[in-house]
Amino acid sequence: MLAGHDESGGDLIEKDGTKVKLFYGMSSATAMEKHVGGVADYRASEGKTVEVPYRGNVENTVLDILGGIRSTCTYVGASQLKELTKRTTFIRVDEQENRVYSE
Repeated sequence: MLAGHDESGGDLIEKDGTKVKLFYGMSSATAMEKHVGGVADYRASEGKTVEVPYRGNVENTVLDILGGIRSTCTYVGASQLKELTKRTTFIRVDEQENRVYSE
């Protein structure tokens, strides 16, 4: 959710005229190369390195999130965050698809 912002890690690169940031998990070959000098012979790289769209300053995304929370509170009639659990029914989602990693 916060990857791709100025404040997040990863290198900012330009690809085909579009800015992207490299985002990688700590079990990726990128992370192991950067932090421990490479993937050890007895290990395997388990993570991925992906390109995410560059999103600028994180403040804009945080303001969007806060706006969504305010709207939610308005829809359910909650004047405070702690009222959300009394005015709604939360449903646990067991599976989600993250299209960034599905390629």
